[in-house]
Amino acid sequence: MSKKPIVDDSPYLVPDDGSFRVDKARTAPPKSAADDDVQKDRLRDEIAKLDDLQKILFAHDHHSVLLVFQAMDAAGKDSTIRAVLSGVNPAGCQVHAFKRPSLEELDHDFLWRTACRLPERGRIGVFNRSYYEEVLAVKVHPNFLDAQGLSTGKHPKKFWKQRYASIRDHERHLARNGTVLLKFWLNVSREEQRQRFLARLNEPEKNWKFEAADVAEREHWDDYMQAYEDALNETSRPWAPWYAIPADSKPYMRAAVADIIVRTLERLNLQYPVSSDEQLAQFAELRKRLESEFN
Repeated sequence: MSKKPIVDDSPYLVPDDGSFRVDKARTAPPKSAADDDVQKDRLRDEIAKLDDLQKILFAHDHHSVLLVFQAMDAAGKDSTIRAVLSGVNPAGCQVHAFKRPSLEELDHDFLWRTACRLPERGRIGVFNRSYYEEVLAVKVHPNFLDAQGLSTGKHPKKFWKQRYASIRDHERHLARNGTVLLKFWLNVSREEQRQRFLARLNEPEKNWKFEAADVAEREHWDDYMQAYEDALNETSRPWAPWYAIPADSKPYMRAAVADIIVRTLERLNLQYPVSSDEQLAQFAELRKRLESEFN
C-alpha cells in the first residue's frame, strides 16, 4: 500500500496526522473558483473521463472502487452521487444507501451490513452513509447502542477508540485486497442547511424530502461536528483517505468530487487485458470462419 494517497495534492485531503479541524475546513468554494456554469462544464468533462475509465476498470478486473459519502442532512449526498455517476454504465456501479439498521443487522457486528455489500472487482461501489454512522450518529446518541446489546460502559473513550481501530483494520484489509477507497465528507454550513430545509418546506415538489427529525438533529450540530472531526482524524489514512469537500455550492462540490475520483483512477495504470499469442491465433481462425459464412 502507498505511503501517501494517490491524489495527495487536493486542498481537501484530510491529513493522517490528526491535525484536521472542522472549524478550519471550508464549506464554501474559494473566491477564485469559477462560476456555476463553468463548474457544470467541468463536471461533464469529468463524467466523460469516468465513463471511459470505468470500462477499463471492469475489463482490467484487478481493482474495485469504494466511494463513501457522509454528511449532515441536506448536504447533497444523493444528488452528488447521481450527478457524478450519471454517465457511467449502471452495470458497472453498485450503490447502497444505509438507513436505520434492521433487526437482522443489529444482531451482527457493526461492520457486517456494509461488508455484505462491498463492490466486486471491476466495479464502482457507492455507500450513501456507511459504517461511519456507528461513530457519528451513534456517538452523538449512544443510547442507539442499546439495540445492539452494547454500551460504552465506564470507559467511553476506550469504546470509541476500539471502533475507530476496527474501521482502520477493515479498510486496510480492503486496500490490501485491491479495493480503492475514497471517502468524501460533504461539508455543508449550518446556515446553508437551514436554507435547504426551508426550501423543502416552501416548495411543494420538495416536501417529500423533509423529515421533522432532521430539524431536531440540528440541535446536536456541535456534537456532530466534533464526531466528524474525531472520525476523520482517526481514519483518514493513505490507503483510505478522507476528503472534506465544501458543500455550500453543489456545482463546485460535484466537480471537486468527480475530479478526485477521475484522477485516482487515472493513476492506477488501468489497462485492457492483452491477448496471448494462442488467443490471437484462435481469434484469427474464428475471424476467417465468420468472414467465410456467406462466401
